[in-house]
Amino acid sequence: MPSTESLRAAAAGGTPAEYDVIVIGGGPAGENAADYAIAGSDRTAVIVERELVGGECSYWACIPSKALLRPGHVLAAAQAMDGLSATGLDVESVLRRRDHFISNQDDASQVKWARDHRIEVVRGTGRLVGERQVEVDGRLLRARHAVVLATGTRASVPDVPGLRDALPWISRDATNLHEVPGRVVIIGGGVVACEAATWLATLGADVSMIVRGKAVLASAEPFASERVLAALRGSGVHVLLGTEPTSVHRPDAKDTGEGRIHGGPVTVRLHGAQGDTEIEADEIIVAAGRTPATEGLGLDSVGLQDGYVQVDDRLTARGVAGDWLYCVGDLNHRAALTHMGKYQARVCGDVIAARAEGKPLADARFTASADHGQVPQVVYTAPEVASVGLTEAAARDAGHAVETVELDIAVAGSSLARNDFAGHAKLVIDTASDTLLGATFVGPEAGEQLHAATIAVVGKVPLATLWHAVPAFPAVSEFWLRLLETRRA
Repeated sequence: MPSTESLRAAAAGGTPAEYDVIVIGGGPAGENAADYAIAGSDRTAVIVERELVGGECSYWACIPSKALLRPGHVLAAAQAMDGLSATGLDVESVLRRRDHFISNQDDASQVKWARDHRIEVVRGTGRLVGERQVEVDGRLLRARHAVVLATGTRASVPDVPGLRDALPWISRDATNLHEVPGRVVIIGGGVVACEAATWLATLGADVSMIVRGKAVLASAEPFASERVLAALRGSGVHVLLGTEPTSVHRPDAKDTGEGRIHGGPVTVRLHGAQGDTEIEADEIIVAAGRTPATEGLGLDSVGLQDGYVQVDDRLTARGVAGDWLYCVGDLNHRAALTHMGKYQARVCGDVIAARAEGKPLADARFTASADHGQVPQVVYTAPEVASVGLTEAAARDAGHAVETVELDIAVAGSSLARNDFAGHAKLVIDTASDTLLGATFVGPEAGEQLHAATIAVVGKVPLATLWHAVPAFPAVSEFWLRLLETRRA
């Protein structure tokens, strides 16, 4: 396998360094694609990464955010249990635990994992320069079989007057905060905004959320949105619905580094149903969506335009002949979740391997299907929102004839789990096949209940069969039986 030194020598001599598979982007999706593409073979692979191997998830998204959220969940559970004494959080300890899980932003262990799996790592910015050719800061690499794009997305900052000049925090700052702002304004009402508001309030910040729409988590089942909104407000978060910023003013903004307060107070002027007003904070966080990270990726060199890369169910890029260019993860815009990116990457890697070996692609594992209406997701607010498949509205919009059953989660297991357990569950049923199209659960630790629903949705398990899947007693999962009983009645 070529080393970084041999790459430099090859570039200097004008000869490309050759690999079977080149992956641009070293996040979880890129790592999985490279691993699966060469597993059990003598094929070679290289990951090109300009930042940290492990990507957004490992250092700036899923891992640090859940590390910040979990202590608050545990504290709330302890406070809801007789016989335990729980008084609060030690902020410094919470941040140290977060730092442990992100390895203090040191990717040495991730690089070791790659090399232990015979995957070379090249530091630098990779861009396509032609068919199967990638340039990395002046060095040329050539792929014998495949190039995989896995560069993901980056945070978007809206064109609000003064907002960019105020040097707002983005999600990376919020997850890697080194000091807790006394007053925080969050622009956005989606998953990132709701989770950040949850942990910041738990850590002692006075949090305000500016939500342009009429609900938080607008794509979720309405009851889930309503329960999260009520919980946020109950924890002291000021949520302003139907409101948007019109201008931002911060006269002494300073780039003090990631996760540190960027200067003096910031004033945000707002327009909403109640008219014009303004709010002052110590920091402002933008959680207003993501943009595909394709700037400088060289898509035009292979006939594509900047933006999301459309793929087929083999994860092969549409519009590029020869079945050599693939795209996995957020960049293909199918399901912007780490676990779905890794799932796509496993399919992609298997497809690359099969094509390299001249094998047929008849087996189901060579087709990505789970990101078509079968996607599981957990929002780690308090309460958690766990969902899979279609909401009732999405199912009806797709033309399905549906029936729904729902009820509050109130069984022996939930009562034993904590004194103040409050949850709700809903199933969306396709009446034509009597199978689940979707499910949404809201409550403490709801994410731990989700995989059973995911199996039922993906496996198209008839509800008559689910009746014989007996939940253990006394477990929270007993609510499945209550759901089926509700329908039976």
